[in-house]
Amino acid sequence: MTTLRRAAEWLAAGLGSGWLPRAPGTWGSLAALWPGWWLWRQGEGVLLGAVIGITLLGCAVCAVVLPTLEEQDPGWIVIDEWAGQWLTIAVAAPFVALSWPWLIACFIAFRLFDITKPWPIRRLEHAGPAWWSIIADDLAAALMAGGVVAVVTGFSAIFS
Repeated sequence: MTTLRRAAEWLAAGLGSGWLPRAPGTWGSLAALWPGWWLWRQGEGVLLGAVIGITLLGCAVCAVVLPTLEEQDPGWIVIDEWAGQWLTIAVAAPFVALSWPWLIACFIAFRLFDITKPWPIRRLEHAGPAWWSIIADDLAAALMAGGVVAVVTGFSAIFS
């Protein structure tokens, strides 16, 4: 195995978080929380730039790793969960007070949308090449999850 392939697998596995036992997507999302929070603390633009960067990186490493695998979306590839978790934070953050409970709400909302894959998320799972569709459905789940957290937080602030 080449060094490039090993590096691509390690990045695709969310710095190894996808290799943890049981529920790799949940582990990947959980591992992405602290870096996502830290990036948000650096500024909105920093987190949005990081979402774009990790999305592009995710597509690139998946393009390297996937051709030699039998599965189109193996569970251990969780860089898509990192991108999705960060986008969830980026969508919700302008509307909520930055706190750990709020961050946990983003985590739960993202996992719910990513696992259940309501329309149109499920359609994106197979839209285009595998290196793109792995990421696309998580980005859609993130947009929905971030929107829900923002709306629920906004309503709770109104009625408090």
